[in-house]
Amino acid sequence: MPDAAGELVAGEPSIAESVPFVPPDGTLDFAGRPRRLVARTTERYEEVQQRLAEGKTLAAIRRELRLDHSTVRRFARVRSLDELLVKVTNRATLLDDFKPYLHQRWTEGCHSIPQLHRELREQGFTGDIQCVRRYFRPFKKPHSTLLKDPPGPPPTPRSAPKPRRVVRWIMTNPEHLAEPDTAELKEIRTVCPELDAAARHVRGFANMMRDHRRDLLPTWMDRILADDLPALHSLVSGLRRDIDAVTAAFSTSWSSGQVEGHVTRVKLLKRMGFGRANLDLLRRRVLHSP
Repeated sequence: MPDAAGELVAGEPSIAESVPFVPPDGTLDFAGRPRRLVARTTERYEEVQQRLAEGKTLAAIRRELRLDHSTVRRFARVRSLDELLVKVTNRATLLDDFKPYLHQRWTEGCHSIPQLHRELREQGFTGDIQCVRRYFRPFKKPHSTLLKDPPGPPPTPRSAPKPRRVVRWIMTNPEHLAEPDTAELKEIRTVCPELDAAARHVRGFANMMRDHRRDLLPTWMDRILADDLPALHSLVSGLRRDIDAVTAAFSTSWSSGQVEGHVTRVKLLKRMGFGRANLDLLRRRVLHSP
């Protein structure tokens, strides 16, 4: 997406620059359509009121619409739809105090979501980047429109890989990944800068562990803290609380594999007693079993 300087920011969808920024009101989005929450509230209100007019009970409406009883009761007792929409459109969000600044920066030509998020953080904004993305999402347009692609049938959408599979790709040595998996992971990392940074840090940690390079650990932790990755910041805090043990793990060839093996064996012996063996019998089986 082009920023204020006109450069492309990797991983951000393009936004139509020719369309002026018009802040939405409480019920409409950027495109002038009813907001999703407003449309859903209106639809549920009409469904509940229609069934009430047919003489159905709240319990029957709840079962038919598969809604919570308190939700059906609220839609049934309200005096008008406007009363519901007032509550929906006046919900407070973390962005409320920063929206004038966002509107100003957008008008000035800054359409980079990461850049806007960084500027908000400097002003005290505590939300994540997804909050800013959601605010501008209705104003975004597909890449093909901006790049003036020739008209044609839309491509068949591919199913997104499961998060567990992406994690496995990141945790696997790149030399052992299949070529299709490598290509798909590269594509995912290209469109998601945060995931790309996390993957770099994970593989850097794996290389340090493999090569026993404890001298690289402080630099690796500093790089983590320089990125906007709160989950990894928590990991670094935990490592620093027990830095001596972590350094020892990097510098020695010992692991907890033997301990984990004994724990697994004890659990197996305990389950073989079907919960009837007391501690004395379990102790004997642990000590005397091969």
